Amino acid sequence: MAKILITGGSGLVGTHLSKMLKNAGNEVTHLSRSPDPSGDYPTFTWNLRARFIDEEAFSGVDHIIHLAGAGVADKRWTKDRKKVILESRTAGIRLLHEYVIRLGIRLKSFISASAIGYYGSDTGTEVVTEASPPGDDFLARVVQAWEAEADIFREITTVSKVRVGVVLSEKGGAMVEILKPIKYFLGAPLGSGQQIMSWIHIDDLCRIFQFVMEKELSGTYNATAPNAVTNEALTRLLAKTVNKPLFLPNVPAVMMKLLLGEMSQIVLGGSNVSAAKIQKQGFKFSFTQIDHAVKDLLE
Repeated sequence: MAKILITGGSGLVGTHLSKMLKNAGNEVTHLSRSPDPSGDYPTFTWNLRARFIDEEAFSGVDHIIHLAGAGVADKRWTKDRKKVILESRTAGIRLLHEYVIRLGIRLKSFISASAIGYYGSDTGTEVVTEASPPGDDFLARVVQAWEAEADIFREITTVSKVRVGVVLSEKGGAMVEILKPIKYFLGAPLGSGQQIMSWIHIDDLCRIFQFVMEKELSGTYNATAPNAVTNEALTRLLAKTVNKPLFLPNVPAVMMKLLLGEMSQIVLGGSNVSAAKIQKQGFKFSFTQIDHAVKDLLE
């Protein structure tokens, strides 16, 4: 049906999305710093430092989906790490654009992952939409730069940006990290526990990327389930699902700040993010309630 080039295709979301797109009859290819010839998808080399992409990667491509970017929670936020987090997202877009222009590729769309961090680390209970103003902390500034870079493709094709919420998957991400201490009877809500987590089942997230691509939608879309939950509610639900008790008090916010530094804002803050815009375009979520999503992933 279409040929799709994906950056970050070997990551948590990229792996799931690639399989979904291939099962729908599309041709899927990847860009990677170290291609594996035995992988499930044709993979071509790219190197941001050398500003190189194998030109064969662009042959017949209809859509580019940009997922690549260093994990924001993988390492402590030193000055150097912050630079990596930003440039791993923006430099890749610039390099893709350079090659698409030079080779005269006629794309149907360019789709970039983004993040609900755009709104800031903690917006409280107020519902935020795509029209809400950006935040002013580190991640908010990263997302603004990320999205602005994606917009350079607007001169040649349709551009959409998918602001990803807290992704729930049994193979990695937030849910797996919350489950780790729970399984050793060390689980507890973080900080007040009342910070809002705008979550999304990985199936629905990947279906949003597919939906945006197939409809060739432009603009920015939040990718979060309709019913957000608190950190405490999710922690208790996960403990109940795996039959483990929660008896420890909440982990104090001051302890999280000592352990993680500035990065603690990821787990101590929260946002109540609306996905009404993508729903108005006709997208229907398969998982709208957190208990349904967790049951699907863990049972």
